[in-house]
Amino acid sequence: MLHLFKRWRRQKSIKKVKQGDGHALKPYRFYEVLYRSLFYITLPEADGSSHTYTIDINYFSEEPSADLYRDGKHHAFSGLPAIFPVPGGVIEVATTTYGAKRMHYVADDESGEEVLTPDRRSAEGLRLRFDARFPKVSSLIGLMAVIVLLLSLVIGLPQLISLISHIPYIAERWGIFEAPFFLPDWLNISLLVAATIAALERALMLRNHWLIDMETNWWDE
Repeated sequence: MLHLFKRWRRQKSIKKVKQGDGHALKPYRFYEVLYRSLFYITLPEADGSSHTYTIDINYFSEEPSADLYRDGKHHAFSGLPAIFPVPGGVIEVATTTYGAKRMHYVADDESGEEVLTPDRRSAEGLRLRFDARFPKVSSLIGLMAVIVLLLSLVIGLPQLISLISHIPYIAERWGIFEAPFFLPDWLNISLLVAATIAALERALMLRNHWLIDMETNWWDE
């Protein structure tokens, strides 16, 4: 049943894909690091040739969408989350408030998947290069991000539920939930800032977990 549901989801997303107009891929500029991402993968064709496929995402666009380029030419585009058919499989694309959360090539037989390579000048590319050069420090940063997000979940969720439960409509029907504690505003703001930075860190590394990254769960858009 789960397999059929996933297949239905995939077919529904593929139907959203529109044909591209063939325009050339714009070069990546250093100032685009805050709002644009490029990811690449080279795939073999049935005739034995190979072609490079590029996913281009502008996080500040009015409508969440992704563009697919084939050898630098606009090949297709789709709203997000997106699934682009490519030789031998599909490319699955999804984003969050903080960046990309899924950028994977998945084989047709689902025998495996591969994360696309980010442009070395993009935020994801810079973070990946830091990870390769300083693996121990990178691992520590990743661990700290997980701890911060879990801490914000444990501390922030009861307070949020309590505030929501005081809304008259909800209170009349389900009662009021009193949180066991309320932190000072300055501490809650500090925790929110830390959690945002942690979420950005995990997005740059394309890491996502249903609990740790609640807001970024796959297919929630």
